[in-house]
Amino acid sequence: MNAPEAGDTAPYIGWERRAVIDLSAIRSNVKQVADLVAPAKVMAVVKADGYGHGALPVATAALEAGARWIGCAHVAEALALREAGIEAPMLAWLHTNDTPFEKAISAGIDLGVSGWDLELIAAAAQAVQTPARIHLKVDTGLGRNGSTMADLPSLLERSAKFQSEGLLRVVGVFSHLAVADEPERPETDLQLEVFDQAIEMVEAAGFNLEMRHVANTPAILSRPDSHHEMVRLGLGLYGLSPFEGETPATYGLRPAMKLVTKVANVKKVNTGQGVSYGLRYLTAKETYLALIPMGYADGLPRVATGAPVTIHGKTYPVRGTIAMDQCVIDLGLDIDPEQFLGAEAIIFGEGGESATTWAHAANTINYEMVTRISPRVPRYYVEGTWGQAGD
Repeated sequence: MNAPEAGDTAPYIGWERRAVIDLSAIRSNVKQVADLVAPAKVMAVVKADGYGHGALPVATAALEAGARWIGCAHVAEALALREAGIEAPMLAWLHTNDTPFEKAISAGIDLGVSGWDLELIAAAAQAVQTPARIHLKVDTGLGRNGSTMADLPSLLERSAKFQSEGLLRVVGVFSHLAVADEPERPETDLQLEVFDQAIEMVEAAGFNLEMRHVANTPAILSRPDSHHEMVRLGLGLYGLSPFEGETPATYGLRPAMKLVTKVANVKKVNTGQGVSYGLRYLTAKETYLALIPMGYADGLPRVATGAPVTIHGKTYPVRGTIAMDQCVIDLGLDIDPEQFLGAEAIIFGEGGESATTWAHAANTINYEMVTRISPRVPRYYVEGTWGQAGD
């Protein structure tokens, strides 16, 4: 059977591996956050192919549930959504000097501006005879893109000149928080103070702002004072928690991705059998080993030894090094191998352990776990059901 196209809802029985995306969970998460932040608007952030979930299906579901804006890192991501029929307001904020600004302006995509890119955007606006809509990005402490406070007066002066010439409109100001996922840290207070100062400077320069936005998912959930006119919903859109030790259910969020495959082989081995490259795991006794046909080419971190795989409702840890296409679990001796060969193996998601548990095994974060799932794993979209695994 061919891999599904984006948005495909054909039966997936027979596929060897798949990421099942529950779009009803996406909608539920948007509604939960929209109620929490009202009257602020929700921007659904679908960069990195919707954090690995599929940008177009996620954007469509999010807008249906009440999101008002779509956020992308790259203009190319936003243009692809425009071409696919997404008409909602969009913002893209991470540029290089090769970014297709002319196409973005013509497509009605708002542009984040850090400072160096202002003249390029103004020139693109002049070329297409359409004023660009820009959101000034301020670095309030993260140290990535965005204007420093020291450079902001110059950026405002240059922006005012281009606006007076009809080449652009400054419609927003925004920033990004560095440690909002650690609510006890004082740096978020400091960043929000700097952001308030930046807003005052922008407004004093005469710009009539439509929106101010700084809240990411952790700030949405923990800092209502950061909501302003719009919030940017990233991780929470996909039903994952940004806080260590707190589950999505704490905030009424539902994980949207379930990563599954089928057991490819089961065999009985003797005591001392080495497992996978490097032979870093030896069986402690006679046992059955099961082969799981997913590996680091599918997005499983090579270092995630000990990560959980769930079969028939029981969790088994990965043993040995995860290989490119496969990994191995130890089933023990007290099993019927015929019940395991071809059985569904849940890597993470409904019916199994969480993406966060896998992230812990790999010493990374749940953001990375879902985003890194390879394009060779078909995405299959459902509405409120997980197929054979039940709801």
